[in-house]
Amino acid sequence: MRRIFLGVLLVLLLYAGWVVAGLPSRADVRALVRTNPAVTSLMRQREAEARKAHRPVRRVQVWVPISSVSRHLIHAVIASEDQKFFGHEGVDWDAIKKSVEADRAHGRLVRGGSTITQQLAKNLFFTTEKSIARKLRELVVARWLEDELGKKRILELYLNVIEWGDGIYGAQAAAQRYYGKPASALDPEEAAGLAGMIPNPRRINPLVDKRKFARAQRRALWLMANAGYIEQSAAGLGAEPPPVEADEDEPEPPPPAPAATPVEAAPTPVAEPGVEPAATPEATPTPGPEATPGVR
Repeated sequence: MRRIFLGVLLVLLLYAGWVVAGLPSRADVRALVRTNPAVTSLMRQREAEARKAHRPVRRVQVWVPISSVSRHLIHAVIASEDQKFFGHEGVDWDAIKKSVEADRAHGRLVRGGSTITQQLAKNLFFTTEKSIARKLRELVVARWLEDELGKKRILELYLNVIEWGDGIYGAQAAAQRYYGKPASALDPEEAAGLAGMIPNPRRINPLVDKRKFARAQRRALWLMANAGYIEQSAAGLGAEPPPVEADEDEPEPPPPAPAATPVEAAPTPVAEPGVEPAATPEATPTPGPEATPGVR
């Protein structure tokens, strides 16, 4: 019995060491206070997938300060992805509990439970691989991000690096791609469309499946209304939210479709590692809990 116990303990220690070895350095996280990442782990993953499939490698991204992002998009993202964003320290344990229960029910790891901070950690430092080790690393890095950056910077980074379709990263590139306008000009319905894409932007995409996109958009609108960002009656929504889109395996991205405007988004003005980005206009304060109805 003692040998079995020692064997199990050794395995657990080795596994813990492996998880820790896969973490970024705390200094890399701290650098994000002033430096925009030139490329993220998810971008590298997508580029590797494209090369393996002999597809063109695309990366369209335009960095903007949070002051240049429509408040409607900020509201839509918080309402759809993390309504407790301003109240947690990187992890929503209630959501994780529900996610674990869903994993058991499906017999596999399914999407759910990740906060905006955890999603940012995944995009910056990890991949879309669904594994317990990645989730554990996410938890650690999410807490580091909260400690080092604060909510406003976390939200600004998130809105600039997350994937919004094949080769499309960040709110500015997404707004230009799908609506032909800057992220600052998005109205509530357009913002809900982009927020609805976040769970699986290569499947919940108006260029791939308009019906699936429309359902996700309607759900995001309902969540915005429920949080008090828009009027329920004005949105023409019912008393219950539309169902969540199933998180299926990602498909191969479609051939690039024409952009919403004749000119595609400009190349990404990003900072080189260790170099502070060019000065941008002072960002307006991200709405806190007291300024965001329905967000706790």
